[in-house]
This record gives sequence, C-alpha cells and structure tokens, in this order.
Amino acid sequence: MSNLLYDVFFAPQAGRSGAFLILPDGAEISGAAFLDMVHRVANALVSCGLQPGDRIAVQIEKSPMALAIYGGAVAAGVVFLPLNTAYPAAEIDYFVGNAQPKILVADGRRADALASVAQAHAAQLMVLNADGSGSFAELVAGQSADFTPVARAADDLAAFLYTSGTTGRSKGAMLTHGNLLSNAEVLTREWQFTDKDVLLHALPIFHTHGLFVATNVALMSGAAMIFLPGLNMDDMIRLMPQATTMMGVPTFYTRLLADPRFTASLTAHMRLFISGSAPLLAETHVQFEKRTGHRILERYGMTETNMLTSNPYDGERRAGTVGMPLAGVELRIADPETGAALPQGQTGMIEVRGPNVFQGYWQMPEKTAAEFRDDGFFMTGDLGLIDDKGYVNIVGRAKDLIISGGYNIYPKEVELVLDDMPQVLESAVIGLPHADFGEAVVAVLVAAEQAPDLAAIEKALQSKLARYKQPKAYIIVPELPRNNMGKVQKAALRQQYATKFKEAAL
Repeated sequence: MSNLLYDVFFAPQAGRSGAFLILPDGAEISGAAFLDMVHRVANALVSCGLQPGDRIAVQIEKSPMALAIYGGAVAAGVVFLPLNTAYPAAEIDYFVGNAQPKILVADGRRADALASVAQAHAAQLMVLNADGSGSFAELVAGQSADFTPVARAADDLAAFLYTSGTTGRSKGAMLTHGNLLSNAEVLTREWQFTDKDVLLHALPIFHTHGLFVATNVALMSGAAMIFLPGLNMDDMIRLMPQATTMMGVPTFYTRLLADPRFTASLTAHMRLFISGSAPLLAETHVQFEKRTGHRILERYGMTETNMLTSNPYDGERRAGTVGMPLAGVELRIADPETGAALPQGQTGMIEVRGPNVFQGYWQMPEKTAAEFRDDGFFMTGDLGLIDDKGYVNIVGRAKDLIISGGYNIYPKEVELVLDDMPQVLESAVIGLPHADFGEAVVAVLVAAEQAPDLAAIEKALQSKLARYKQPKAYIIVPELPRNNMGKVQKAALRQQYATKFKEAAL
C-alpha cells in the first residue's frame, strides 16, 4: 500500500538537482535537498512517538523547514495542523485542547506564552525560528535522511484547518489525502502548470491558499517557487522577473498597482496572475489589465472544500465572477431552506459535492451532519447565482463571514469579546468594502451607560483577538436595527454605512 500524497507530491523530488525553493537572498534549495529535509522531519516525528493519525500543531513563521514539516507529516502519516501566526495564546489554547496534538511547534518569541498551553494539554512544546534555529531544528538535524513512508490511502486524514462558525466556536475541518490530491490535480491541469513554471509565492502557509493551492500545485507540476516570507513590495518587484506565475489575495494586487515600479515591462514575461481568498473589486481588474495587459484569473474556494470554481485559463475571465465549477466538482444553487435546486439566474445557497469536499468537522458529528444535505451536498453558506454564460456569481454570505486581506473573520467571535466589555451593551460586527483588504471589519456599538472609551477597547482587544480580526473602525449607535423576531439586521447596517462611512476612516 502506498502513501498517496507522498508518492505524488514529494517522491518525485528525489534526484531533482534543480531549484525547488528560491529564497529572497538568491539561495536555492534543490528538490532533492528539500526531500532530505522532509525525510529528516518524518524521522524526528517518529522519534517523538508520533504514530499515524496523531496530530502535530505548528505556529511558526514561513520558512523552508516550516514547509518541510508539512511534507514530513505526510510521509509519517501524521495529521498536520498549521495555525495562524497572528493567533494569541488564548486562541491557541482552544485549538490545542480540541485537536490534542502530541507536539506543538512554536516560534521562539511565542514559546513562553505557549508553555502553559502545551502543558495543560499534554503536548510537547518545541521551538522552530524563522532562521532555522531552535530545538525542533536541532532534533531534525540529527535524523537520518532515509525514511520509508507510512502507507496512507485516499480516506486517511492529512490535515486539519480550523474555521470558525457564526456561533464563534472554531471547527477543525478534516482534509484527507484524497481531498488534497484531487484538487491539486484539477488545478494543475486547469491553470496549465508545468516544470517550466516559477511561482512567486508570498502567501502564508498556514492557510489553504498558500499551502494546499500554491504549494501543492507547484509540487505536483514540478514547478519552482520563489519563497518569500511575506508581502514585501521591494522583494516582489525585484524578483518578479524570475517568475512566470503569481498567486495572491486582492491586497497583493492593490499594493502592486500603487507602486510606480509595477509596469507592463515588468510583467511582460509572466503568463498568469491568480487571485482568491477574498472578492476582487471589478475596478482592480480593470486597472490591472490597463497597466499590464494581463487579466487576473479569479477563483473561489473555502477551507472545507479546497477550490470549487475558476475563471478559465483559455477563455473569457469575467470580472465580478469566480468562473465555472472545476472538473469533478458538482455545484448547484439551492433554496437555503429546502435544498431544492433553483433555475439558472436565481439566487440561492451555493452547495457542492465532490472528491475535494472535506470529511467533516473534528469531533463534531452533529455540526457535520447539519452542514450536509441528505444527498451529500455541502452547504457553503455563500449565496450566489449562475449567470447566462455559466459563470458563478457570489452575491452574499449567509453566515455573515467577513474576508479581510484573505483571512476569514467570523463576526460572532468578535462580538462575544466586545459584548463582554462593561462599556458595551451590545455590538454588531460587519464587513464594509475596502479596496486594499477586500473588506474591513467594522464594529457597530450600543453604549451601556456612557460613551465607550474606544482607545481602551482597542487596547483590550490586542490580547484577545488576532490583529486582523480587530475592527478597523467603530460606529456608536443608540440601538441596532432588528426584525420582528428580534434578530439584528446586519444587511441593513451594511447598506446604511457602505456609502456614508468613508473608506478613509478604515
């Protein structure tokens, strides 16, 4: 029995003398050298007592070794759990308590704050710094580069990614070897990636986009990656001439357009720019094509399903749409209440079924059952329609999800923290359009007895929520709009403030 992901993504790196990772300073890591790292990590995990199906959680900066941990986990049959580097210790405590990893690998700067978290949940805390130092790196360095992969089949778990719900309780989406492989195969073919490509990679690797889309496609196609630690305009501009493709969130494209160095000549050799993780404004599409002659390819996916749709590589890329369902993905627009399929052109719930759709939520069978129809279709929570040319248009999010800078923010989670503050009677958190981030988090507050001290609230949130979840602006109102059933009408708030609230205030 083989190891499905290892055999397709990692084994082909053996003997590859050419660069797989190109670092900002010009250093290169060959495919063969990267595979050695993967094998050493796998041996390290086994030496720590991890068995197939056990979990490893990581909250570390992006680095070649961080990526090798993903590969090592795959090889050893261990479930990989990457955690956003912006999460404070209070949020990590929940994830570690829920997933019960045997090892928690953290950046040295966070180790002290996470020591009690690891101890409380019987996880071994190890350190991996961005420069490659730390106790985990030392353990890996002492291991053999020979490793026989553990047998893993399509239904075996490969990773957890946590995604919150409107209740504010995070859920561990269980992704299998088959889920990840099926999506990588389709995207590699759809976007025509080959071993001649060089992907400019500035995305984080704790997120579906940077890890399971960008990295898996590069691994499957044999492409190289210019592996940047984050979004840095100087590096992006300097290294773009070496690339053939780029994947990014809308923020990448608005920042590039704001830089006078970003010109048509700089992009003349590029064959593809892809955007996702948040809606791309039609204005950005137009400006980008006018500046460069390239038309950005926009696609749509989510944590639980990987990628679902894509505008075509060859064919019309329609601004304001996310393209058509990918091969193997069944997508329908359904009545949110009954699940009945709706005619083309009508708005309803986007529902999907296919080999890319996750196995369910970790230790939440009731929640898993509630998110699936009896016929196996997953309810995305997004509202959309299919237009007369077959392109999917997303018109809203039934779950009030906010996507800011490519990160998912669930209003209820922020509201629970705000409502717990003595100066706040109640709150409603909404997303308002923002050219740079796609959407900005805005908190609408009703004061308890006196005007809230916004500076004090902002300071308190710094230790309770990741920075990208913290509101960029606050609006004080006497009361929140409600319907006859007493439910807060967030759509009304968004409509009211979308035009009245200046983007400059965000």
